[in-house]
Amino acid sequence: MSQDLRILQAARLKGRPTESDLIAAVGPADGAAAVQTLVAAGELDRVGARIELTAAGRSRLDTLLAAERATVDQERLRQHYLEFGAVNTEFKQLVTDWQLIDGEQPNDHTDPEYDARVVARLAALHERFAPLLEAFTGLVPRLETYPGRLTAALARVRSGDPAWFARPLIDSYHTVWFELHEELIGLAGLSRVAEAAAGRAE
Repeated sequence: MSQDLRILQAARLKGRPTESDLIAAVGPADGAAAVQTLVAAGELDRVGARIELTAAGRSRLDTLLAAERATVDQERLRQHYLEFGAVNTEFKQLVTDWQLIDGEQPNDHTDPEYDARVVARLAALHERFAPLLEAFTGLVPRLETYPGRLTAALARVRSGDPAWFARPLIDSYHTVWFELHEELIGLAGLSRVAEAAAGRAE
């Protein structure tokens, strides 16, 4: 059941991922077989080379998420989520600085010294965030793939590939961070609309 939840949620968060992207996000060794079982059950659908969540899958996902949320210590989760807010604000500024120099000029990544400074800040944030992320995974074991996914994205950025900082449609640092934030919003029983209105949505 936990594996079904991982896969259905990843399909929701990613929109229409390829099967390999979906399996990479959830991490189960027998992910291909699990995806096929959900397709056969009518909860996932194959659209060309991509996978999408069906109405039946979304309904079951809502049920599974509600059951999971009922097992989570909400007081501790809300406390940690408040701590996450400060880190998230810092991360949003990092993304802005990565995309725009001085908040105005698009960053074409031809200045290696500028990029290196931003990447160093990202690495420092990543290290400082690790204990809080560990606290989240302790509360919700299903989130255990996020530390590795963030670390993998950071490693690609540090190796010199700027795409892995904030490019959409791949497991860039920004993509994984966004999905984690979406998970936390749902687990806390909040909504992205309300969080955006409060200035906390990434």
